Amino acid sequence: MARLNLVIISGLSGSGKTYALKAFEDAGYFCIDNLPLALLPTFVDLCNQQQSEIANVALGIDIRERAFFSDFVGILERVKALGHAVQLIFLEAREEVLIRRFSESRRPHPLLPHLPVLDGIKFEKERVAELRRRADRIIDTSDLTVHELGELLAKQFLRASSDRRLTISLMTFGYKFGVPHDSDLLFDVRFLKNPFFVPELKPLSGDDPRIRTFVLTDPEAISLMEHLEGLLKFLLPLFQRERRSYLTIGIGCTGGRHRSVAVANRLHESLSALGYEVGLKHRDIDKT
Repeated sequence: MARLNLVIISGLSGSGKTYALKAFEDAGYFCIDNLPLALLPTFVDLCNQQQSEIANVALGIDIRERAFFSDFVGILERVKALGHAVQLIFLEAREEVLIRRFSESRRPHPLLPHLPVLDGIKFEKERVAELRRRADRIIDTSDLTVHELGELLAKQFLRASSDRRLTISLMTFGYKFGVPHDSDLLFDVRFLKNPFFVPELKPLSGDDPRIRTFVLTDPEAISLMEHLEGLLKFLLPLFQRERRSYLTIGIGCTGGRHRSVAVANRLHESLSALGYEVGLKHRDIDKT
C-alpha cells in the first residue's frame, strides 16, 4: 500500500484557508475543499488503488459540518493507523484583523450570519479550541499578505520529503505591538543599549549600518550574540533530528525597529553560514 502524504487545513473563518489550499494546489497537491469527513477513509482508499498516482493531498475542512468534532479525531486516527503521514494545519488571526477582513469582503460570519461579526468569531473560537490544541502547526496570518502566506507554506510544507530540511524563520517585533503567537522560541533584547534615545540614530532602522554598529559593538550585545549563536548551534541539530521541518524564532525589542532588527540580521547571517535555510521578516520595522 502506498503511503499518502495528507495535509488537512482548517482554522478560523477569514484566516486564509482558501489561499492556503491554493498554495498547495499550485505546488502539485491534489486538493479538495470541504470534503465531508465521513468520506475521508473512502477517499484515502481510492488514492491507494494501483491505478491512482495521487501521493500528496491537501484537504480544506469546514468546521461548520455538523459531525465535525464527534468524528474528526477518530477518523484521523484510522488514517494514521494505516501508515499515512497526516499533518493538521490550523490558521488563525487576531480578532480585529478578522473583523476588518469580513468588513472588506462585506460578508457575514458563516456561523452567526445575523449577528455582529465579533460574536461569530468568538463563537467559532470556542468551537475549534480542541482542534487548535491538536494541530501540528498553528499559523497566525494577521500580519501576512496572501503572497507571504503562500511563501511560508512553500518553505515549510511543500518540498519533497526527500529534500526536507529544517527551515528557520526569524521574526522581529515590538512588544508594544504584541508578541507573535506562532513563535517556537522567543528572545527579548530590550536590555540592550537603545538607539531610540540617540537623536541622530532614532529615525534609522536596524538595517542601517550605523544602528548595527551601535547595537552590536556594545559588550553586552557581543556576549548576547555569543550565547545566542552557541545555543542555536546546539538546538538546531536536535530539532532536525526530531524531524522538525520548521522553527520560528521571535526576537523582540520595545518598538521592533532598532535592536531586534540588528540582532536578527546578524543571526540570519550566522545561521545561513551554517547551511540552514533562513527566512527573515521585520514585522514592525515601519511602525511608530
